[in-house]
Amino acid sequence: MESGAKEEGKVLGYNSKKVKKVAILSTLAALLDDPILADVPKKPSLSDVDTLINLELGSAMCISIFKLDGTSFDVAVMNSATVKDLKLAIKKKVIELEQSKMGHRHISWRHVWANFCLAHHNGKLLDDDAALHDFGVRNNSQVHFLPYVVSKGSGRHSKRRKHHFFHGLSKLS
Repeated sequence: MESGAKEEGKVLGYNSKKVKKVAILSTLAALLDDPILADVPKKPSLSDVDTLINLELGSAMCISIFKLDGTSFDVAVMNSATVKDLKLAIKKKVIELEQSKMGHRHISWRHVWANFCLAHHNGKLLDDDAALHDFGVRNNSQVHFLPYVVSKGSGRHSKRRKHHFFHGLSKLS
């Protein structure tokens, strides 16, 4: 009789865990559908929730990002964020927006950052380690993309060298 009660308890415990998980997921889905929480991503990470809480408390800022096609979106970053943190927030937001619209779509962020830069009041945000407040970026600031070509002096885009593997053979003939 005791072993039957233990087995029944295990089954009820399993079912109750499963029921709790379903209840939590349905509650989370209902909360995320609430218009007040419209800025929370559909599958929020702990850092997303933490940043949004800090935004409400005033220790984070909301920045409007304007793309070249005229559309914009908002990202939230901490007040102490760097340009790199902003780029990561933009990447995460764009991937989320693209997946909600068109499903999985690959974006080459190396290409994006090699050909475009972020700007705030005509100041280019080029140093990834610089704090955003050094450029004057504050809460509700507007940052936009600009076309950007790296100059030859920096060495990143150098002229391709031709490798002549068989240059010695032509002299022999």
